[in-house]
Amino acid sequence: MIAVLQRALSASVLVEGKTVGEIGRGLLILLGVAEGDTEQDAELLCKKILACRIFRDEQDKMNLSVRDVGGSLLVVSNFTLLANYRHGNRPDYMQAAAPDRANALYEHFVELVRRDGTPVATGEFGADMRVLLEGEGPVTIVMDSNELKKKKEKTQ
Repeated sequence: MIAVLQRALSASVLVEGKTVGEIGRGLLILLGVAEGDTEQDAELLCKKILACRIFRDEQDKMNLSVRDVGGSLLVVSNFTLLANYRHGNRPDYMQAAAPDRANALYEHFVELVRRDGTPVATGEFGADMRVLLEGEGPVTIVMDSNELKKKKEKTQ
């Protein structure tokens, strides 16, 4: 599972001209689900994202998490994060999970955020969406659950 985090002053998602999700200060998260991803991948990413200290404190250092600043998440499904661009000029998406599985894990991730108590808004899975971002920083971080699993395995 791949997540692209973008620190936001505000972000929103429109489908057919209507706003389906929006947040103020927080994180816009583009979430791609890969073939073979599991609930553990969603749990590892969720835990890491909610604790990631990428917001500025009083000393202007990135020391605060989205929780610490009372921020929200806008989570948008994005299978194109799994693009294979190595051959030719047209990417393939064979590494992306099948839509039913991807949607289930996307919904699981969103539910984990809700259970944490962090406000969360979403896009519409499978829809053609317009994603609007007023970025802050800019701060953009790419997380891969496979990297988090490697770290976890080393500590066990």
